[in-house]
Amino acid sequence: MSTSHPKAEIEAKPRPDWCNPLHLLAFGLGSGGVPKAPGTVGTLAAVPLYLLLSSFSLSVYFLTILLMLIFGIWLCGKVSEDLGVHDHGGIVWDEWVGFLITMAWAPSGWLWVLIGFLLFRLFDIWKPWPIGYLDRHLSGGLGIMLDDVLAGIYSLVLLQILVHI
Repeated sequence: MSTSHPKAEIEAKPRPDWCNPLHLLAFGLGSGGVPKAPGTVGTLAAVPLYLLLSSFSLSVYFLTILLMLIFGIWLCGKVSEDLGVHDHGGIVWDEWVGFLITMAWAPSGWLWVLIGFLLFRLFDIWKPWPIGYLDRHLSGGLGIMLDDVLAGIYSLVLLQILVHI
């Protein structure tokens, strides 16, 4: 008979290997390792990357997003497989890409960073159609990445509407 508590077994998630650079990247340099709201903390950790990339041309900005997306499909799939869990909540590389998409063409200033952050988190959590459908029906790295890419696109569109009002 097991002496462990059933609730503890349900809540236990596989832990990343912090010595593995792939795990460290997928977990947003450790930001996804927090016990509460890893997606929110992971998105916050993407803000410095956005600030750095926003100083470059749009072509460099979009090339970086494209490379992060392609690499992220493999990375998230690999780390998810390593952990034996599809879309572990601590894998936040996808949040980084989604937030960067949100912030494309955003005006400079902390107000717009805050609005972009809030919009992205809203769509990433809410998952309106087809985001929720794809999140439930696609597996592997593509499934992990695609819902955040779409949340980023939805957020980008709404942010640009707000900018131009």
